[in-house]
Amino acid sequence: MTIPRAEHPNPQFERANWQCLNGEWDFLIDRGRSGKDRRFYTPETEFPLKITVPFCPQSRLSGIGDTDFMAAVWYRRKITVTGQQLQGLVLLHIGACDYKTTVYVNGREAGVHKGGYVSFSFDITPLLFAGENELVILAEDDERDPMIPRGKQSEEFFSHGCDYTRTTGIWQTVWLEFMPQTHIKTFRLYPDIRGSLTVQADLCGFGTLTAKAFYAGRPVGSVTLEHAGGSETLVLPLCETHLWEPGQGRLYDLELTFGGDTVKSYFGLRTVRLDGYRFLINGTSAFQRLVLDQSFNPDGIYTAPDDAFLRGDIERSMAMGFNGARLHEKIFEPRFLYHADRLGYLVWAEYPNWGLDHTRPEAVYPILHEWLEEMARDFNHPSIIGWCPFNETWDRDGRRQCDDVLRTVYRATKAADATRPCIDVSGGYHVETDIYDVHDYDQNPQTFRANYDKLMETGELHDWLGDRQHYTPGMATFVSEYGGIRWSEGDGWGYGNAPKSEEEFLARYRGLTEALLGNSRMFGFCYTQLTDVEQEQNGLYTYDRTPKFDPAVIRAINTQKAAIED
Repeated sequence: MTIPRAEHPNPQFERANWQCLNGEWDFLIDRGRSGKDRRFYTPETEFPLKITVPFCPQSRLSGIGDTDFMAAVWYRRKITVTGQQLQGLVLLHIGACDYKTTVYVNGREAGVHKGGYVSFSFDITPLLFAGENELVILAEDDERDPMIPRGKQSEEFFSHGCDYTRTTGIWQTVWLEFMPQTHIKTFRLYPDIRGSLTVQADLCGFGTLTAKAFYAGRPVGSVTLEHAGGSETLVLPLCETHLWEPGQGRLYDLELTFGGDTVKSYFGLRTVRLDGYRFLINGTSAFQRLVLDQSFNPDGIYTAPDDAFLRGDIERSMAMGFNGARLHEKIFEPRFLYHADRLGYLVWAEYPNWGLDHTRPEAVYPILHEWLEEMARDFNHPSIIGWCPFNETWDRDGRRQCDDVLRTVYRATKAADATRPCIDVSGGYHVETDIYDVHDYDQNPQTFRANYDKLMETGELHDWLGDRQHYTPGMATFVSEYGGIRWSEGDGWGYGNAPKSEEEFLARYRGLTEALLGNSRMFGFCYTQLTDVEQEQNGLYTYDRTPKFDPAVIRAINTQKAAIED
């Protein structure tokens, strides 16, 4: 059968010797969560179903289509490795699996991971033998557990409001990677727009480390370090300088070799920093025309049907004049970020914090470990211009958020990455943050404009949550959610009263958007949203990606020169 999603899942860290494990697996739903006691990881267990990985069992593309709650699910398949492959290391990678994952190889436990959104791997070499082996994966999840972040997955049986069909178990590519004992473990890239790249590499073993850069196929730099091992730093001079910027993803190819290990990657030369009200990219004030992107789809739910679909969502956004997106309440897969890098598309990386009880101090544990894993995985993407670990931390059962949870995660974010700004919690309630953003779904362009004109006139920011959070004059800010205008032929919902005609919709869209474009103290906006998602039908495209309006008309509005941009 054709292997779904067969492309390499992580173009920023790509070895030639790998094997995609997507496709048909044996499958078992364990609603009673009793499979461990019944030893479902042994060969004697019958798995009655077949599932197509990497699609979640709730999706049509998985071949299952069961949308009820699943406390646990089990996957099983055979894998074959050679004696030569076992002379090195064999890593099992899982792109994402929601929520707690346990891997068994030949009936023995290989590792456990908590977190439903980030990529992880286990060294399974000691558990393998040459020939056929049995791989079993257990995924356990509970969308109603207040210590498990669920993002926009519904905690009720049916989708409702801003919550949609759940995703249980594997929902990104599973693959094997074969590498030598002496190898590159990880690396961080620090571009310098003056013409160099600093590489901080974490190595296993000792050998010669070489970094080579290419632009459009031409060699543009090389550096070698003899007797390398442990943590090493290289500075790679570049003989050609091409800046990565909005709409222009001028990427360099990068090849790292260490001993017998070769890893292919890429990078972009760009800087981001704040300057008062301005957000600077490569030292230039760049207005962020963002759209809210939740990356659900009708057939795969969390998982794109194919790689072209991921790129297509970015192209659909850019066709309407947006130059970036808030990646909302979900950690997007590396392939999406790869396309964003290539196209010069700005993104804010966000954590799916909804479902987590932010009022409890212990909530810091389930978010912080996975958030830091996300930052480590995606640090090298030039398209990511900022981090946002929380979104709208509303009260729970009358209890307010624990400010120390937000403060701790913000400070850990800054310690892990000093090169990008961090919004502690988008829309409220801010505790400690680099940027003070607000959400505002006022549907009246006149009052909307009047409220934010005050920022230019008096330095005062309109904030309907001002009793719980306080804006410091001079801080960089933008309206990171607005609009959400309902446009639906059915019973779907959106914000405010639905316009009665296309002309009324476009007039409202224009009025709201131009109020922000014309504000000399706003560095951007984020419109809600790119596409409909199930019952929430306030997208500029339908759920199946059909444009509701002529993209050129929306583009003409969005691409007007902003007051703050150079």
